[in-house]
Amino acid sequence: MSEKKNRLLVGLFIVLILLIDQISKFYIKLHFPLGGYIEILPWFQICFVENPGMAFGWEFFDKLFLTLFRIIVAGVMCYYLHKLIKRHAKTGYLLTIALVIAGALGNIIDCMFYGLIFSESTPFSIATFMPENGGYAPFLYGKVVDMLYFPLIHNDMGEVLFFKPVFNIADSAITIAVFLILIFYRKELNDSLEKKEKKAA
Repeated sequence: MSEKKNRLLVGLFIVLILLIDQISKFYIKLHFPLGGYIEILPWFQICFVENPGMAFGWEFFDKLFLTLFRIIVAGVMCYYLHKLIKRHAKTGYLLTIALVIAGALGNIIDCMFYGLIFSESTPFSIATFMPENGGYAPFLYGKVVDMLYFPLIHNDMGEVLFFKPVFNIADSAITIAVFLILIFYRKELNDSLEKKEKKAA
């Protein structure tokens, strides 16, 4: 496939993943109170939570630092994808890296803008879009919307043993990409790293 077609393909793919991610988040934010949930299957729920931290609700760093770190990582990955396209890398690998970029951008959008365009979600009220009194947080301090919950294994007391984290489409895109790289594209990743080391030498 030509370089131009690959750019168009990965661009459309990133936009598609972002649309799915953002549409799902907008719907949850505007229709569920915080903590609200719907049981789809015994092992799958749509459950609205917000987190200021990393994927799956983990929190280790300051909010602003984390948002800026995400932006830097997304920029590096975009540059890496650009170089891969110029080298005519496999289309499957290009789409896998595009998944990482789309996932990173999906959560970056939440952090950058959701605090500005939504009112605060609470267990007793559903958020509104573009509230008259302004959003719930300043630029870069929005919370990431999560909704996918898979309580697969319970103990005798009904407590969830696995899988506890609640996540979103963006998190899923990054996780799927990591598994694809580990299973199918380790050689491509290693080749890229080796070429970088040779240039540095």
